Amino acid sequence: MTHLIILFFATFSAAFMATVPPGLLNMNAAKTSVEKGKLNGIIFSLGVSSMIMVQAFIAVYISKFLHNNPQVIDILLQIALLVFAFFTIYFFVVGKKNKKKIVKVVKVSKKNSFFKGVLLAALNLLTIPYYSGVNAMWNASGWIKFQAQDIFIFIFAAGSGTFAVLYLYTVYFYKLDASSSGFSKNSNYILSALMLILFVITVIRILYN
Repeated sequence: MTHLIILFFATFSAAFMATVPPGLLNMNAAKTSVEKGKLNGIIFSLGVSSMIMVQAFIAVYISKFLHNNPQVIDILLQIALLVFAFFTIYFFVVGKKNKKKIVKVVKVSKKNSFFKGVLLAALNLLTIPYYSGVNAMWNASGWIKFQAQDIFIFIFAAGSGTFAVLYLYTVYFYKLDASSSGFSKNSNYILSALMLILFVITVIRILYN
């Protein structure tokens, strides 16, 4: 039971920090709230979170497949090493930039708020590899097992962490907008640190193998 609590809060935090930097999803959640009302912003956020849970589910089974096929892991670990190194540097550089990034905002109709959220979340191609990496990290730490309850907690926490940030953008948009530079900078440093941890764990696994 203890490992499930740790799993939930660890995954929730990873999802939360990944969604914090101003981007396509959270800025559209805020715009939907401002233009169409708080309820539509929440519905949009639910659509995004629902798709995130689907992507997290796919990520778990990709991670499980790799875990059960060690002959594939050696090659993929080397590829993952390059990917984690890239994202470590990428998030660090983004965090050092002081200029406010202009984020494209997509017009969301009241009628299709939920499905627009689903569609925009589906367009984010980095979600599945991100959660595959997170799942592999938790597995190496012993926080997750490939059992139904563990998988459910992982998926639910990923969706909840995402929804929590989108809800904050929906309700407190103006406050978040006023402090978005510092908020985004710090969160990108944390993401950079997370990718660095994944990088180190991958190096250890390669050396161990």
